[in-house]
Amino acid sequence: MYTTTHRAGRAAPLLTVQAPEDIEFLVKESEVLTGRAGRTFVIASADWLAYRVYWHPIGLKVERLDAAGQVLSTRHLLPSEFLRHNLMEALAVGQLFTPPVCRLG
Repeated sequence: MYTTTHRAGRAAPLLTVQAPEDIEFLVKESEVLTGRAGRTFVIASADWLAYRVYWHPIGLKVERLDAAGQVLSTRHLLPSEFLRHNLMEALAVGQLFTPPVCRLG
């Protein structure tokens, strides 16, 4: 489903997202393990763009984050619209990653 990669200056490795269906699983996994809604994904480009994705029965909420984790913009997308989002483009070229989650407690 995913592999790990390391970025210089980061303490924890990042998991490589391999397939579109992994995103739903990874978001739900994070919600169950942390008790917080959504999951952070990173596009490994020159800018290392960060997004927080929330999964809903009728679609997704995608927040673009700044370097401090503050929300810059929010988009509500249907699943068909999400397939055209920058996150999916990054996934297609192997540039979509997510930090591993830690259990509460």
